[in-house]
Amino acid sequence: MMSFFHNPHRFMAGSKWFAWGFTALGVVVILIGVYLGLFVVPPDAVQGDSARIMFVHVPAMWLCLLVYAFMVGASVISIVWRHALADVAAKSAAPIGAGVTALGLITGSIWGYPTWGTWWEWGDARLVSVLVLFFIYLGYMAIWQAMETPQKAARAAAILCLAGAVNLPIIHFSVEWFATLHQVSMKASDEFKYPMYVVALGYLALFGGLTLLNMRAEIMNTRAEMLAQRRQVITG
Repeated sequence: MMSFFHNPHRFMAGSKWFAWGFTALGVVVILIGVYLGLFVVPPDAVQGDSARIMFVHVPAMWLCLLVYAFMVGASVISIVWRHALADVAAKSAAPIGAGVTALGLITGSIWGYPTWGTWWEWGDARLVSVLVLFFIYLGYMAIWQAMETPQKAARAAAILCLAGAVNLPIIHFSVEWFATLHQVSMKASDEFKYPMYVVALGYLALFGGLTLLNMRAEIMNTRAEMLAQRRQVITG
């Protein structure tokens, strides 16, 4: 498996159908989960229909942590083993992580207003730590754009990613360590949880597909740049 990902040519040849397949599967599964959550499951006994946004919000929060953990793993592989595609994988996952974190923050605010009476609460450790995660994603992507060479950008971005990993346990345990508006765990019936799990599986498949597509695009861009440089050298 590692040898497959270590060779960009082999990766490009074998990843095309997986990329589109996971992307399509993710979209279909998400739509099924959202349909179940909106039209099949009855309103929550306490929060009513306003709780239905949890079918989007909770899986988004799960995924934003999972994506960052994936980036941390890729950064470790890049630094320790100098894996050819590890940096590409982390770079490709970052915009997806930023997007899903933004989705989690927005849907959480929409849910929070009727539930807590406010769109945002700076004293809530969970909200603030997730916002920090969003800015770490943005900072990671900014490093790739700002550094002079891909090699320097990859090393600096990997270091930032590893440093930012300390925020993951803070997000996860914030409701236990600090006084927050968030409850320790969501109390919901099984019929309310099932659509949430379906959407989460769809998010996961979509993440896999989009990451592969981004990796393929990144490799093709690198090849195009190398070809342009060679032509420049030849033409003098």
